[in-house]
Amino acid sequence: METTSLHVLKKELSEMPPAELVAVCIKLAKYKKENKELLGYLLFDSNYEPEYINKIKQEMDLLFTGINKGSLYIVKKNLRKILRMTNKYIKYSGQKRTETELRIHYCLKLRQSGIRIDSGTAISNILEGQVMKISKAISMLHEDLQHDYQAEIRQILQ
Repeated sequence: METTSLHVLKKELSEMPPAELVAVCIKLAKYKKENKELLGYLLFDSNYEPEYINKIKQEMDLLFTGINKGSLYIVKKNLRKILRMTNKYIKYSGQKRTETELRIHYCLKLRQSGIRIDSGTAISNILEGQVMKISKAISMLHEDLQHDYQAEIRQILQ
């Protein structure tokens, strides 16, 4: 079975009556948690991006405090789990500023957590990868914002 193109789906959805459209959205949200989260973001959080960012930062802070630092393997798994969650929320937003702020927060929390970044290549690679993604996202922002975020990148790299 072939997947229908986005253009055809858009055309079909635009021709639907509102009640049927609501039913389709509810059915879509019912089957996957990620669809429900995305729909929640679009309905409730997309108009209040700074609050959305702060909510995610608080969740990240909570996850960073719960990292078990007993084993390097466990630390790495926990860091990747936090990063997967962060990437999911970045994908929902789709805004470069949100991406930049969340990735910078992730890197700063990693630096402040007391985890030895130089103890394993995996952890240092995670940090380096995030810095590269931050740099790429910053390059697409306004010049004033670029300057502010460059200072934060220097703080991460120290």
